[in-house]
Amino acid sequence: MIMGFSSCFGAFGSCREETATEDGGIATNNVRLFSYHSLRSATGVFHPSNKIGRGGFGVVYKGVLRDGTQVAIKCLSAGSKQGTDEFLTEINMISNIRHPNLVELIGCCVEGNNRILVYEYLENNSLENALLVSNGKRLDLDWSKRAAICIGTASGLAFLHEDAEPSIVHRDIKASNVLLDENFLPKIGDFGLAKLFPDNVTQLSTRVAGTVGYLAPEYALLGQLTKKADVYSFGVLLLEIISGKSSSKTAFGYGFFVLLEWTWKLYNEGRLLEIVDPDLVDYPKDEILRFTKVALFCTQAATQQRPDMKQVLKMLSTDVNLNESLLSEPGLYRPQSSHKSRGGSLQISSQSDKGKHSASPPMSSKQLDNISQMFPR
Repeated sequence: MIMGFSSCFGAFGSCREETATEDGGIATNNVRLFSYHSLRSATGVFHPSNKIGRGGFGVVYKGVLRDGTQVAIKCLSAGSKQGTDEFLTEINMISNIRHPNLVELIGCCVEGNNRILVYEYLENNSLENALLVSNGKRLDLDWSKRAAICIGTASGLAFLHEDAEPSIVHRDIKASNVLLDENFLPKIGDFGLAKLFPDNVTQLSTRVAGTVGYLAPEYALLGQLTKKADVYSFGVLLLEIISGKSSSKTAFGYGFFVLLEWTWKLYNEGRLLEIVDPDLVDYPKDEILRFTKVALFCTQAATQQRPDMKQVLKMLSTDVNLNESLLSEPGLYRPQSSHKSRGGSLQISSQSDKGKHSASPPMSSKQLDNISQMFPR
């Protein structure tokens, strides 16, 4: 018997019936509720050989349901701040958010202290494993595949920001949260999960120290969480896809610059194509330059200067002239390594040898619209 299910269904206002499934779960109009025993069996008792990922929210295992369906099973590692009814209400909301570039939530388990989510399985794992590993196991991603990953991820994020109901700020856009299906179609994972936990639990307490390269400075220092924090993270992700290098694990040049700093330096020196992954031997230079400049627009220090994701999507998917006169310097969050302080600092990148791109006042909405001048080349 599945514990607590008699009260759980009060959380699903739209549910009409409960139907037992062969996997030991219960099907509702929106999500399937699985028993802990069925998921334990599907993963070979959560055998280490079936572990396919680990993130701030928990460990992910590959599983096979009794009907042969392959799934990704995420065991949440932190206690939820909500009771069972509230937890299922949030899961129900997440399961209703569907888009080709978002990972589909199939169901969950809420037995005792166990909180487990069941997602569709993506054959090519994460973008991090496909592109940013340094052990020689990278997948062969030519520019056409990478461009499609950039555009698809932007489309999914734009949907979360502008079209999902309610809108969602992801808070953790990075390569390990972009999964790839058999055709290398990108799908964003872990969206909506941050609402399930207290702000001082899971990756929110470690992300500042762990994946600093993605972190918008205003969020890291001041806790100002807006959609523009996701835009910043997406900009860093764009640079990783173009360069094939990790923003948090790779240093560039004699100054040991992080990826964003190095890109800005190359931009000001007119050497921007040097950021391109050496493994890309055949690519359209104009397009890759446009994508790189869009990344710089996304990572500007002032949040008001950054475009929204629908504007980003438009700039990536349409051959446009970018108004570079509106481009200002990126901001970086640097954690203080000194044992005397646990804080950090905001640094405005100052690698502008020519001094032609200084920080500028916040843009008006009209100026934002003018970032991309929609005249085909």
